[in-house]
Amino acid sequence: MEKKNILKGVLFVAAGASIFGMLASFVKLSYQDGYTTSEVTTAQFVLGLMGLLILNIIQTKTSKKTLAKPTSREVKLLMLAGTSLGCTSLFYYICVQYINVSIAIVLLMQSVWFSVVVESTIAKKFPNTRKVIATIIVLLGTLLATNLINLDVKLDWRGIFWGVMAAASFTMTMFTSNTLATHVPALRKSMIMLSGGAVIVFIFLFFAQIGPLHFDVLKSFYLNFTDNTAHIKPFDFSIFYTYGFILALFGTIIPPTLFNLGFPKTGLGLGSIISSLELPVSVSTAFFLLGEQVIFIQWMGIVLILLAIVLMNLPSKNKSLIPNDPETHK
Repeated sequence: MEKKNILKGVLFVAAGASIFGMLASFVKLSYQDGYTTSEVTTAQFVLGLMGLLILNIIQTKTSKKTLAKPTSREVKLLMLAGTSLGCTSLFYYICVQYINVSIAIVLLMQSVWFSVVVESTIAKKFPNTRKVIATIIVLLGTLLATNLINLDVKLDWRGIFWGVMAAASFTMTMFTSNTLATHVPALRKSMIMLSGGAVIVFIFLFFAQIGPLHFDVLKSFYLNFTDNTAHIKPFDFSIFYTYGFILALFGTIIPPTLFNLGFPKTGLGLGSIISSLELPVSVSTAFFLLGEQVIFIQWMGIVLILLAIVLMNLPSKNKSLIPNDPETHK
C-alpha cells in the first residue's frame, strides 16, 4: 500500500511538472499573436483565481471535516508571500520576450542553487560538500545549456536579467510556501497567495499598459525603460477566451493542485527530483511548438542540471527517500 501511494505521488508530481513546463511555450505563442505581458498575466491570474475559488467552494461543501482557516495575520503574510508568485510570472514572461524558451527555463532553474544560498544564509552555516558540488554542476550545465561557450552566440542581456530575477523570485516563493500557514488546506492557501500575486500583476498592468495609454507622464516614464510602443494599447479582452484559459490551467490551477497531492506522498527529496521534469518538457515543447533549435551541447547542459538536482536531493546513507520512513523524520 505504501509503495502504491508513493507511485501515485510520483505520477501527480510528474504530471504537474510536465504541464507547468509547457506554459512558457503558450506564452510565447500568445506574444506572436500580438498579446502583451500585461494581458497574458492578467488573464492567467484572474481566471486562475476564479478556478481556485470554485475548487475551494467544492472542497468546503464536500469535506467531511471542518477545514482549518488562516488567522488574519496569516492571510496578510500569505498575500505578501504571494507577491513573489506574481513577480515570478511577470519576470519569466518578460524574459521569454527577449530569449528562447529553452534558455529561459534554464535561467529559471538557477533557483536550484539560489535556494542553497538562501538556506545557508538563514541557517548561518556553509552548505555541505554535496550541495557545493551540485551548485558547480548547475553552473557548468547552465554554460552548456545556454550555449554561452560558443563565442558567436549573443543573448539579449534583458532576457538574461529578467530570467535571473524570475529565478530569485521563484526561490522566495518556494521558501515562503513551505513555511507559512502549513496547517491551512492547500487549495485555500494557494488562493490567498494567488490573490497577493494578482495585486502585483494589476499594478504592472496599470503602469505598463493602461496608465501610459491615458496619462502622458506615465507614457514618458514607460518609454524611458522600453522602446516597445506596441504595448501601449487598449486591453485586448480576447486573451481571456484564447490563451487565458490554457494559461490559468497550466500555470495556476492544475500544477499547484497536483503538487499538493503528490508531494505529501513522495516527500520533498523525491518530489524535487521528479519535478525537475519541467526542464526537459519545457525545452521539448519549445522545440515542437515553436521550432526552437536545441543543439547537442545544450542537451548535455540540461542533463547536467538534472543530475545536479538529483545529487542535491539524494538522501544521506542513513536516510530514505520514502516519506514515511522513520529515518526521514529524525
